[in-house]
Amino acid sequence: MTVTHLEVKGFRNLTDFSLSFGPGVNILYGDNAQGKTNLLEALWMFTGSRSFRGAKDSELIRFEKKKASLHLRFQAQGRDQEAELQIGDGKQVKINGVGPSPASALNGQFCAVVFAPGHLSLVKEGPEGRRRFLDQAICQVWPKYASLLGEYHRCLHQRNMLLKDAAFHSQLLDTLDIWEHFLSSYGGQICSIRLRYLERLAPKADSLYGKMAGGQERLCVSYKSKVKGDRWDSAILEALKQSRKDDLKAGYTTVGPHRDDLQLLLDEKPVKTYGSQGQQRSVVLALKMAEADVLKGITGEQPVLLLDDVMSELDPKRQDTILNYAGTGQVFVTCCDPSPVIRLTQGDVFEVSGGIIRPGLCKEE
Repeated sequence: MTVTHLEVKGFRNLTDFSLSFGPGVNILYGDNAQGKTNLLEALWMFTGSRSFRGAKDSELIRFEKKKASLHLRFQAQGRDQEAELQIGDGKQVKINGVGPSPASALNGQFCAVVFAPGHLSLVKEGPEGRRRFLDQAICQVWPKYASLLGEYHRCLHQRNMLLKDAAFHSQLLDTLDIWEHFLSSYGGQICSIRLRYLERLAPKADSLYGKMAGGQERLCVSYKSKVKGDRWDSAILEALKQSRKDDLKAGYTTVGPHRDDLQLLLDEKPVKTYGSQGQQRSVVLALKMAEADVLKGITGEQPVLLLDDVMSELDPKRQDTILNYAGTGQVFVTCCDPSPVIRLTQGDVFEVSGGIIRPGLCKEE
């Protein structure tokens, strides 16, 4: 999968532009807060996911503009394709001229993997970010998974509302059985898909971490859930019934895939508690590269790799590992000083300053 051309209007601080990119490494350099990450974010939006920075749609539109327009041309599935994305009152897309459709139609059409400094929260913070990482990765592999998540959260919302209202209207308790049936059915499918995905991801993440760390440690990635049983749907249903009394007191649902977690261990010790800064960063990078590997293995397409301000934080060995790994596909790398990256690889260079992107202006030292 390769980005050939991107046209941007009214997006973030970026001056409207139309640029072509090379099939290998594309280096975006410039001082901080100039717009480098915004360009990666523009590309990422074509995966159909929310901003990897957690921004609201309204925050993606340039000040004093009413909408942002993005037009991407890319190669995938052996042919030239294009997608148009309008961000304003919601998001609408056209794919190869067909649409308008909701942004979720992009799931599985354009595939990318992004690593940004904020992704260290995968290790440092709570389970929500790890669930989001897992679910976003699965959506690119199996686009229908997004609809399944939507149905689950719709049922979860209904059960939570009933739990709160039942304190005042006890007759509502009779309807809990209905929502718990649907919740356990959708939840069982979600857990099963997550486990199937992790069976592919975990060994690849361990192998990639070993290459960065010199084979001195083992990375174990596993699924952590309060629900236990041979069949996920029946196990979730039983857990919901057993937790109903506690859930009524709490006013929300305390068990299910929305409460599950990814367990990350280095030599059987939690990375969050015992891992150094370097180890934590390497674990996240291993997870992201493993995500790209799984995506390629299932879809046959090498995803576009988006590396935001990563290289400057790594020693030369890890820089070399990442760029060698990415050597068979297209990569976008942001940095303040491009010279270390240029020494390691060949590619196209773009300067970003004040939201203006100028191709080929890097001076060799």
